[in-house]
Amino acid sequence: MKWFNNIKGLFAVVLLTGCSLISCSKSDNDPVFPKDKTYDMTGFARGADVSWLTEMESDGLKFYDANGKATDCLELLRSLGMNAIRLRVWVNPTDGWCNQSDVVAKAYRAAQLGFRILIDFHYSDTWADPSSQTKPAAWSSLSFDDLKISVATHTTSVLTALKNVGVTPEWVQVGNETSNGMLWDDGKASANMAQYAALNNAGYDAVKAVFPNALVVIHLAEGNKQSLYTWMFDGLKSNGGKWDVIGMSLYPDTDTWQTMTSDCVTNIKSLISRYGCKVMICEVGMAENEASTCKTWLTSLMTQTKVIDGCLGVFYWEPECYGNWKSYDKGAFDNNGKPTEALDAFAAN
Repeated sequence: MKWFNNIKGLFAVVLLTGCSLISCSKSDNDPVFPKDKTYDMTGFARGADVSWLTEMESDGLKFYDANGKATDCLELLRSLGMNAIRLRVWVNPTDGWCNQSDVVAKAYRAAQLGFRILIDFHYSDTWADPSSQTKPAAWSSLSFDDLKISVATHTTSVLTALKNVGVTPEWVQVGNETSNGMLWDDGKASANMAQYAALNNAGYDAVKAVFPNALVVIHLAEGNKQSLYTWMFDGLKSNGGKWDVIGMSLYPDTDTWQTMTSDCVTNIKSLISRYGCKVMICEVGMAENEASTCKTWLTSLMTQTKVIDGCLGVFYWEPECYGNWKSYDKGAFDNNGKPTEALDAFAAN
């Protein structure tokens, strides 16, 4: 199965790039970039999670620059100052989107444009978040020892597929918004922190075996809630849990962004001091129709966090979403498929 998934991932890349399996040399299908434009892809990560991108493209949605010119979404985000892309991985989703081959295809496209890559393992067939950490159907009856093996095998399979097409993730999340652990009920942190730590470590070790230099992220929700983070990471530390980076989400509204940002910045500084690790804001978002306030908030957030030694970056969650697609209203493109002013904050930082 590992061999099949790797070949499947390569085939998807071929379809999207026009490259052969033997060589990916320059061809007429490769994007051409302005020679007078220099993109800074280093330093503080100014990123976007664009996991919906291939599904949106399949549905016929297009993306436009400020002048109304149809533009590849990744090229557009790069021109707006972004330098990193985050992609979620599901184990066996019913519709195929965000499975291994889809993730490899998107990661390859992003890497070809110079983006740094963050891979986000959900360890589920669907959404994993603080309210739901459902095991993949194929793992539902496994013993705890076999569950750890499955975490490692799945992690290894996806990362090896990426490695086989020349993509090297800079960061890898072991779980998504695991505010109470993952792979419930076995890995529910409030019930058994030791088992959550063991599952996490199975993923951590698998990441390091494929990409020793990748930074492994444990990602929780509500980055403004310091008590949640100290409870979780004190618990993991006392149970031998491994991580390199603490990740967080932050989704304020127009009335709460100042307080939530202040609390988040305080939390970041405290975590860096308490655990001696890096911190990254893996998800942010605000209502699309509040673009001006969103720009002000993002500018404030990035201005404050990029000067913190140990804070690695900020990622906007699905900014390319527009037109209430999937009923999601926190994208950063307008109903005409153009970026809103909210994304100007990334160019400024």
